Amino acid sequence: MTPPRVAALYLYPVKSLRTTGVRTAVVEPWGLAGDRRWMIADARTLRSVTQREQPALARVDAALLPDGAVRLSVAGGAPLTVAVPPPGPELLVRHFKDEIRVRAAGPEADAWLSAFLGTPVRLVHQDPVALPRLVDPEYALPGDTVSLADGYPLLLTATASLAALNDLVSQGTAPHEGPLPMDRFRPNVVVEGTEAWAEHGWRRVRIGEVVFRAPKPCARCVVTTTDQVTGERGREPLPALARRRTGAGKLLFGQNLIPEAPGTLHVGDALTLME
Repeated sequence: MTPPRVAALYLYPVKSLRTTGVRTAVVEPWGLAGDRRWMIADARTLRSVTQREQPALARVDAALLPDGAVRLSVAGGAPLTVAVPPPGPELLVRHFKDEIRVRAAGPEADAWLSAFLGTPVRLVHQDPVALPRLVDPEYALPGDTVSLADGYPLLLTATASLAALNDLVSQGTAPHEGPLPMDRFRPNVVVEGTEAWAEHGWRRVRIGEVVFRAPKPCARCVVTTTDQVTGERGREPLPALARRRTGAGKLLFGQNLIPEAPGTLHVGDALTLME
């Protein structure tokens, strides 16, 4: 087996919209630069709206522009460029148990997304310096922060684990749904050259020049059943993950990461276990 290395890097400029593959990514304390700084919220409740509620979001592209703005587009529709909102009034948006301080993108972005989804929503932006959000203290050190990701700055997955999972899918009740691509799991870092499922036991790793703590494996949800091109839902991989259920009954795939210091990641970087 070849030494572990980074096979791919991904950004998600707007939470739950399509991914962007990159060759190099800057690691900031709260995640990759440009990753999940934007999020959609229900206009009435100000609760987050993700592919859990709206799988059609997988059909929307969000291109990150150099100044942090995003260009939204969907097949057959007119695109829209949304600038980073200036300092000003804040909103409190709820995501899971967190109340996150954000700023509104503005009525044009709200109208564009509301028309696509057929329900009133708002686009919001987080400034992770001015409006920090703390990582769950049960799994973090004081001062650890995160962007608008579900809970942790980065998510790592492994190609060997995906291959093992696809073997389980092929033996299940919906083998025609496999093999599943890695985009179902929406990782930031994909590594190759490891043993299947090994990442679930990691505690601290170095990737290229950056050292990360690995606080806990990632529990998976219905988003993994969503085709990241069409937005259509299937059954797998949740039944397959259930057949190897670990971690207090949760369905696990991938490892969360918290950087110990800023740096830069590159496709091809070596991965080394620190402990």
